[in-house]
Amino acid sequence: MLPKSLRLNYEDYLLFPEDGKRHEIIEGEHYMAPSPNIRHQNISRNLAFSLNQYVEEKNLGKVLYAPTDVVLSYENIVQPDILFISKKNYGIITPQNIQGAPDLLIEIMSESSRKLDRLIKMKTYGKFGVTEYWLVDPAINQIEIFLENKTGLNLFKSIQEEQGELTSPLFPGLKVNLKKVFEEF
Repeated sequence: MLPKSLRLNYEDYLLFPEDGKRHEIIEGEHYMAPSPNIRHQNISRNLAFSLNQYVEEKNLGKVLYAPTDVVLSYENIVQPDILFISKKNYGIITPQNIQGAPDLLIEIMSESSRKLDRLIKMKTYGKFGVTEYWLVDPAINQIEIFLENKTGLNLFKSIQEEQGELTSPLFPGLKVNLKKVFEEF
């Protein structure tokens, strides 16, 4: 961890260039990733579409997607691929960003983001009270669901594409067809 004098914060974040890259600050450290590839974007679109359709039908809240700034704290600003905020938590939505922990965060891993998504972000999301975290692995067509508990986020289940459907404790009755999520075009 960086000494306090070297840690970046939300004011620094606002000075980052709008260069098409994903800039995030986690525990005061700057992380940057290039624009996602086409496979990532297809998976993101397919998953967001399925989730949004369910959320709208049940009138549960809002599904948003990157780039959306999520300000977990002054030194923790992230841009998850997809997020869900329940109606009871609408108070964290501001015109500029999300101020607090969404109910669900989804990250779609790439080779360059694997460590960041699986270790650093998961620890941070658990620390700030994210209820559910979905970690999507396009390399093996798998989604892992992690749930909040006293020790952070812990694996609830792992679903492979050939297992058919994703279900979630946060969304009773939701059934996401994984073949559609991972289909190429």
